[in-house]
Amino acid sequence: MEISPSSLRSIFRHPDRDDSYCEAPDAFTGGNALTILSNGKEAYPAMLEAISEAKSTIHLESYIIRSDRTGWKFAWALAERARAAVQVRVIYDSVGCLDIAPSYLQFLRNNGVNLLEYRPVAPWRRRWGWSRRDHRKMLVVDGRVGFAGGINIADEFVDPADGGGGWRDTDVRIEGATAHELDRLFRATWFRETGHRFPLEGPPDPSTGPSLVHVAANQEFLYRYRIRQAFLHALKRARERVSIMSAYFIPDRGIRRALFRACARGVKVRVLLPGISDVPAVNYASHYGFSDLLKGGVRIYQWQGPVLHAKTVVIDGLWSAVGSYNMDHRSLLHNLEVNLHILDRDFGRLMEESFERDIAASREITLAEWHRRHWQEKMLERLFYAVRYWL
Repeated sequence: MEISPSSLRSIFRHPDRDDSYCEAPDAFTGGNALTILSNGKEAYPAMLEAISEAKSTIHLESYIIRSDRTGWKFAWALAERARAAVQVRVIYDSVGCLDIAPSYLQFLRNNGVNLLEYRPVAPWRRRWGWSRRDHRKMLVVDGRVGFAGGINIADEFVDPADGGGGWRDTDVRIEGATAHELDRLFRATWFRETGHRFPLEGPPDPSTGPSLVHVAANQEFLYRYRIRQAFLHALKRARERVSIMSAYFIPDRGIRRALFRACARGVKVRVLLPGISDVPAVNYASHYGFSDLLKGGVRIYQWQGPVLHAKTVVIDGLWSAVGSYNMDHRSLLHNLEVNLHILDRDFGRLMEESFERDIAASREITLAEWHRRHWQEKMLERLFYAVRYWL
């Protein structure tokens, strides 16, 4: 059932508070049709299909684009559309793409693709930078179809049966007004970095689907805490269950306090984290806080498959978040991120079903077991937690 933004305050009130369930009801845009895409196996074919059908613009923004088999599939698809007079623009992060082959970038340029390297690490380059990174992963085609989530363009996310790494992640395909908002976000970053403007596509039909979506993005120096505040608002109003999946999980004091308070009022809080990580230092820093979380009533599970890279939250089967934002200080303080915050019970139910399947493939950690880990592990955890702001 479609719900208008103006009705949100009357529907989603906390029983003991005179304020809304969501962080900013007026920021939610209706008329969106959403599809959950698990891993590269589902996301890449959908993205490539959308690219092949582009008529006017393709805007791709990704922290990592590799010049591997997957990267070249996208390169050929983007080049074909650029040769067909579609305006193709790509933003890639300088650190995330340090190992990209120069021939790959030259191929794109030769075929008419416009490239923007976000914050080159070379000090002699214009708008260079070290710490500030573009960690977003999104694609918008013709301002009408969008994709956002945690999936980069790389073989790591391809199914192992097809020779990939099988990393676990989630994207969302969007048709409707929210795709237009993602396009606006891409345009703002392009203008800020280049000074060049280009027109937005016309808004799509606002009645595409039933979902209410808020594009939550943290900009350069403004709105750094926007995504965190949205999560806190929803978490403080949780009544039954909270399901969190995070690749890099080092919650700050405010988030931890909200989790503990949720547990104290009877909310079932579960957190699914990687068993192995592509950034071991962050994994050690994350482990440092497990004891307090377990004592506070949070149930922790470790994924037993390949690297878990997803960043999703579902609260009470109603409020969902899918995006690039990790619960760590790098996402909070340094990176450009984008999350989709979604109000839709049908979408929330599908997200919870996916979470349950992942839990079934994971192992729960108990407090007694955690206390028995080796002293060397505890030492490394304390060391990396101490430098968590720079990880």
